[in-house]
Amino acid sequence: MTNQTNRPATPLLDRIGSPADLKALTDRELRQAADELRADTIWAVSRTGGHLGAGLGVVELTVALHAVFDTPRDKLIWDVSHQCYPHKILTGRRDRMLTLRQKDGLSGFTKRSESPYDPFGAAHSSTSISAALGFAMGRELGAPGVGDAIAVIGDGALSGGMAYEALNHAGHLKKRLIVILNDNEMSIAPPVGAMSSYLSRLYAGAPFQEFKAAAKGAVGFLPPPLQEGARRAKEMLKGLAVGGTLFEELGFSYVGPIDGHDMDSLLQILRTVKVRATGPILIHAITQKGKGFRPAEGRSDKGHATAKFDMITGEQSKAPSNAPSYTKVFAQNLIKEAEHDDRIVAITAAMPDGTGLNLFAERFPKRCFDVGIAEQHGVTFCAGLAAAGMKPFAAIYSTFLQRGYDQVVHDVALQNLPVRFAIDRAGLVGADGATHAGSFDVAYLSNLPNFTVMAAADEAELCHMVATAAAHDAGPIAFRFPRGEGVGVEMPERGQPLEIGKGRMIHEGERVAILSFGARLGEVRAACEALRARGIDPTIADARFSKPLDRDLILRLAAEHESLITIEEGAVGGFGSHVAQLLAQEGVFDTGLRFRSMVLPDAFIDQGGPRDMYASAGLNAEDIEAQVLRLCDVEVIGKRA
Repeated sequence: MTNQTNRPATPLLDRIGSPADLKALTDRELRQAADELRADTIWAVSRTGGHLGAGLGVVELTVALHAVFDTPRDKLIWDVSHQCYPHKILTGRRDRMLTLRQKDGLSGFTKRSESPYDPFGAAHSSTSISAALGFAMGRELGAPGVGDAIAVIGDGALSGGMAYEALNHAGHLKKRLIVILNDNEMSIAPPVGAMSSYLSRLYAGAPFQEFKAAAKGAVGFLPPPLQEGARRAKEMLKGLAVGGTLFEELGFSYVGPIDGHDMDSLLQILRTVKVRATGPILIHAITQKGKGFRPAEGRSDKGHATAKFDMITGEQSKAPSNAPSYTKVFAQNLIKEAEHDDRIVAITAAMPDGTGLNLFAERFPKRCFDVGIAEQHGVTFCAGLAAAGMKPFAAIYSTFLQRGYDQVVHDVALQNLPVRFAIDRAGLVGADGATHAGSFDVAYLSNLPNFTVMAAADEAELCHMVATAAAHDAGPIAFRFPRGEGVGVEMPERGQPLEIGKGRMIHEGERVAILSFGARLGEVRAACEALRARGIDPTIADARFSKPLDRDLILRLAAEHESLITIEEGAVGGFGSHVAQLLAQEGVFDTGLRFRSMVLPDAFIDQGGPRDMYASAGLNAEDIEAQVLRLCDVEVIGKRA
């Protein structure tokens, strides 16, 4: 079996080395190219896994945009960029698609350093219009090599407030800018909110482009075959009061809704817009996530993300689990706490499945809130709930909580409101790479007054930290845990609240003490097992808290050992830095303690397997072992296998 097994025949796509090759094709051939591109995308992702559904929904749009516009001079910006795989295939990266999301391979998202056809990187939501507007104004100010700026944003991403800030600004500037609303009635999960309902009403009853164009005098943006229909619609509308859309009120010309899978309509409208647009224009395209692959179309998430799969059945290849996932442990224990306390509520930002809150919502549908892709609102919503006397658990990935940081500081910490932050995907996350790494939360939370910050060393500790957070009413509290399975430890029937600011001793040794914060504890244990075979027996402790620190434990470790090492799955400025600050203030370094802090490097680490990524960071067991040996003045000869 080779990597080419079951690869579909794609005679036309095989002739396309760059978007320029599309311009020589007839419209009929472009339709064929789209069909072949869809088949090739399915084949590639079946072998790599990745984000499938969003890309299948924009195949025709991708071909049409590259056929009509002049990329990379024209700047095509995909919001989030889950949907960028067909774009990568067309822009000279087809031969590397089987390296997608792998170490040293293609990123799963758009990335400036990867291709000139990726003018702006993405992976977080609702940024595309702002970035495209920046390119548009750069063009207006004479920036070289910048043509049109085109943002493709999904209806789910429109639940993010930043998109409205950009629309508002673009309407004010009145410069030529093209926004394509890719409306597939989905974000990662089904969309929520009034905007989703509004978009649905725009095309309910099929008032398609002729009607809307006639109503607002935008007939000129329609291709000639559609203009006559629009004029007739305009005659029909005489005397009727037809209100403009939200987008028109914001200063955009609005064209749509159009069928985003109808290549003929897409080509005609994009060609017309390219020739005639003068100010900001929004094209509303209706698409189907997962289009053309029946197993994806039938899934509730429309094939959003998938492991490797069988191309015929869609069945995914997943290794059996040896331990429960941290996410599931969190959800199950939150449900247990909520069964005993009806003030507990849970909040997600469009990630009910990813955070495990889909389980909580099944058990307590009235106490679970999906706020959409709106972390800023979600955090302050939690602050309001806490001020009202509820016990909100904000379940947000580490990387996405960054989007709500001012709200964490201003609305939660400053007012000392007891919001509970359940921070999933802490540390390096694997195939999603640097954009999704949970690197910074320990640093940016531990320096905030009033905050308590915990990290779970294993799934049993996570149970206890959920209980601790539920019982903690004195102020905001956060607990972080990694992606993936636990380590298989014995689980308590129910978590017990921990004493705030107290760590635990794991093993009493001598000479060197290793103070772990979070899930690197397993690697610390493995390192110490290897060290004991060499006659070195380090002490191991689990800090549990980065704030408040266990002052007594840290000072005791410093007093009783020649050397102290801290280790964490976070950037500099976090746990180790706080320990160093304590030791410095107490004058411990004056007495000759040898101190090392093992943290993530000052660099963004590209995607790969988690072990490979931690090897790049120097935080695996062999790296810990080597650090101890150096402190013990033992020569390190290479790394053990």
